[in-house]
Amino acid sequence: MNMFRIDPFQPAEGPPPNRLLPFFGWALRGAWPVIWVAGAISVLAGVAEVVAALLLGWVIDAALATDATSVFADQSGVLVFSLVFFLLLRPAILGASAYSQSILMQPNVLNLALSRLHRHTLGQSVTFFDDDFAGRIAQKEMQAARALNDVVSEMVQTVLFALASVIGAVLLLGTVDWRIAAGLLLWIVGYGFLIRHFMPQVRERSKARASARAMITGQIVDTMTNIKTVKLFAHADHEDRAALGAMDNYRLRFLEFGRVSVAFRFWLMALAGILPVLLVGGALWYWSLGLISAGDIAATGAVSLRLAQMTGWVSFTLMNLYSNVGEVEDGMRTLSPPHRLTDRPGAQDLAVPEGRIAFRDVTFAYGQESGGVDGITLHVDPGEKLGIVGASGAGKSTLVSLLLRLYDVEGGVVEIDGQDLRGVTQESLRRQIGMVTQETAMFNRSAMDNIRYGRPDATDDEVFEAARKAEAHDFILTLRDHRGREGYGAHLGERGVKLSGGQRQRIALARAILKDAPILVLDEATSALDSEVEASIQTALSRVMEGKTVLAIAHRLSTISSMDRIIVLDAGRIVETGTHDDLLALNGLYARYWERQSGGFLDALEAAE
Repeated sequence: MNMFRIDPFQPAEGPPPNRLLPFFGWALRGAWPVIWVAGAISVLAGVAEVVAALLLGWVIDAALATDATSVFADQSGVLVFSLVFFLLLRPAILGASAYSQSILMQPNVLNLALSRLHRHTLGQSVTFFDDDFAGRIAQKEMQAARALNDVVSEMVQTVLFALASVIGAVLLLGTVDWRIAAGLLLWIVGYGFLIRHFMPQVRERSKARASARAMITGQIVDTMTNIKTVKLFAHADHEDRAALGAMDNYRLRFLEFGRVSVAFRFWLMALAGILPVLLVGGALWYWSLGLISAGDIAATGAVSLRLAQMTGWVSFTLMNLYSNVGEVEDGMRTLSPPHRLTDRPGAQDLAVPEGRIAFRDVTFAYGQESGGVDGITLHVDPGEKLGIVGASGAGKSTLVSLLLRLYDVEGGVVEIDGQDLRGVTQESLRRQIGMVTQETAMFNRSAMDNIRYGRPDATDDEVFEAARKAEAHDFILTLRDHRGREGYGAHLGERGVKLSGGQRQRIALARAILKDAPILVLDEATSALDSEVEASIQTALSRVMEGKTVLAIAHRLSTISSMDRIIVLDAGRIVETGTHDDLLALNGLYARYWERQSGGFLDALEAAE
């Protein structure tokens, strides 16, 4: 039975290809048995349509060849078979086709493609997301998966059905008269030329329309994400113009698509009108010559009307199919780039028995001529608390990013307990490092979920204990969201906007306490807080740092003055190192920073005046 079901969340093998057919193969691997079964049933359904016309002709010929009073007795075999076909066989075939497509195939193919695309996107480096709109990336994932699912569905449900019907019709009409069948083939050739002319245009214009639509989503999400900044700068009109510009571009691309669509449908309907005239007229002519029977006319008429009706349906589907192919190509272009940062083959999980960190002649400049870090050599002992100081752009955050392997070093080696970080898996590395940043990351989920993100398998009691250690438990109990959810069940809003800065930091600290990683990074963890709030969470910070190797970046030097050691970065290099007292005695860069923050800067300004 497993071959007749699709695992909608089966992982893909390797990255998505950047060519269309291999991309479909990558996305649909594991679903093909069900697709082939659904296709076979669809072909059977198409054949059933032709058989229906054939039976109609048989019944009419049987009726005309028999006296009206004895038709039911003399032609019982044909009539019973027709009844069984129309009342049992045909509904069963069409029902099986609907079930295989709507239950077995479509919902699972969509999720199979979407889960694979999303999983690949999650594996992209930070740079990938920095270079694009978050909303646009999300739109591309949904767009590509939905369009791919529609292509598969339309191929099975319409194209295979129509092909079976057309081939069956040609064979049926061939039994009536070869010249009528030849007329149908001639019409099919004309139909093929029409498709060949318009479908590439539909594909290209659909691709442009999909790209323009994704830009609207990206623009709107970018505005909504930064709505406070928009309001503080009174730039609602500016954002409105930007959104309207994206919308107008989408409207123009939609009009281009619409023009091709209108022209295609006009010529299609003109061509469809020719078919019954051609086939039925030809059948009547050959009947008048005594070459075919009345039943043949009925069968030809039924086939021609069915094909004429199907022409509009199939062509509209083909237009959607090519449109969806264009959308898949557009999404594929955004989502298929290979991961820039990958685990080496055979990479092992990182083991951290001690928590010793080493940077050995490390260089990284973001691919530019300057910036980043240059020839850094640094050793951090197990359990040591290291402060990192420097002006903006000195290389502090770069150093931390290299430790987390958000980027690969361009020169040198970063090690933890003697293990080169390029030789261990990224997931295992980041599981061993806790981090609290200035811009605290919060999900629009419950307080419980946000804290438990540090360790998803933690019990409720463990979450409560972590919150108490972070001095967050009491204020969490007072939370209430717009849906009436309270305490740990209350949702925090997008990026935690419903909390104060101090509350967000306490939840971030609770998350880090719960994670209990042996290495802890504090990246400007309190710089966004006022001095009073900062002082109130110092106890929580001390608890987080207990027994861990700590790297703490700070502009506010008072927060790191008690660290075991402090390094000062300037232009990507370590220029000073020592304790707080050592660095003050050195009277260098650190001493100047300290003087400015402890009143000397104000005195200097007054003297300058």
